[in-house]
Amino acid sequence: MGKRVVITGLGAITPIGKNVEETWEGIKEKKCGIDEITQLDTTNFKTKLAGEVKDFNVADYLDVKQARRLDRSSQFALVAAREAFKDSGITKENTDFERVGIFVSSGIAGLKTLQEQSGVYFEKGNNRVSPMFIPMVIANMPAGNVAIDLGLKGESISIVSACASSTHAVGEAYKTIKYGSEDVIFAGGCEAGICELGIAGFENMKALSHATDKNRASIPFDKERTGFVMGEGAGILVLEDLEHALKRGAKIYAEVIGYGATSDAYHITSPAPEGEGGARAMKRAIEDANIKPEDIDYINAHGTSTHLNDSCETMAIKTALGDASKKVMVSSTKGNIGHLLGAAGGVEAVICAKTIQDSIVPPTINYKEKDEECDLDIVPNEVRKATVNIVMSNSLGFGGHNATIILKKYEK
Repeated sequence: MGKRVVITGLGAITPIGKNVEETWEGIKEKKCGIDEITQLDTTNFKTKLAGEVKDFNVADYLDVKQARRLDRSSQFALVAAREAFKDSGITKENTDFERVGIFVSSGIAGLKTLQEQSGVYFEKGNNRVSPMFIPMVIANMPAGNVAIDLGLKGESISIVSACASSTHAVGEAYKTIKYGSEDVIFAGGCEAGICELGIAGFENMKALSHATDKNRASIPFDKERTGFVMGEGAGILVLEDLEHALKRGAKIYAEVIGYGATSDAYHITSPAPEGEGGARAMKRAIEDANIKPEDIDYINAHGTSTHLNDSCETMAIKTALGDASKKVMVSSTKGNIGHLLGAAGGVEAVICAKTIQDSIVPPTINYKEKDEECDLDIVPNEVRKATVNIVMSNSLGFGGHNATIILKKYEK
């Protein structure tokens, strides 16, 4: 059976908010955080829009010397982790920090630093490359920096599975606590890939939307969708053994009850036909949670606004849930914040916890044109107040990586 695992802390920084509350208010207010890109000159790019973290002054959060040694992705990770840490109420007096893990992931991690230092090398030579280049760019550094910053000494890992990275992180953290290896784990992800190299790579593989109207760019499940919109930020959750949480009097947002992960073994970027790999991940999570498909009230879909993802995920949900797919509420919050790549699942898990807490289902904003291939109840355009006991969240990554987690309203 294993231990029960609950969520006791939340942290986020996104294109619609500098913290969890601002982000959640932005979701409820149907705010779109997508706008014209400011971090680079887009003259030579077809892509003009992204979900940037607005007015981010790192000096407001971190020591300037410390910040210079961190890629923007790690900066976001520290901001979100510090918020989650404070929110959780964890201290050295109530928790053994040697049993606190850090499962913080990123899909690309230090891409901006990689681009900048490559430019330095080719323009000025090898002796001018920063000695901090490697520590800033490698994918495990967001987790390492969070551990150092907060003094956490348990297992520290970074799962890199493209856009499924931070959902895998949350799922594996749940399993690790469930089987008694750690008492607490900070789990989630970060990303900051909005730079020339990142835009060029995704643009040339024809994955990005070239829309110039911010309200018609990231439009999941809409028939006129043309590609995803890159976003940036971080989402971190504190997962905790229930007994440990109760002993220290922690507040509890929700319980993690299920996790499923699979591989398509099909194609490096396209999902398997009819979303069969994603369907298997959902079925595994449902089985792990020991629930029935009809018990699920809401699904936070991967919903990237690409033709293949949205249609294949729709088929996957129908396969996994059967007749229950006709009634379940499904939405994608990527219309609000864009696609945060490796951080997507972490931020979306935070949103799912708030959905359960407030009984408010996020809408799929900016939806206009119905697609017969995406005929689920996608909660179009308007927030829906509903009793939400069980939530599923999906993440599907390039390489055929699929991850699903299931959260439940906490009951004693």
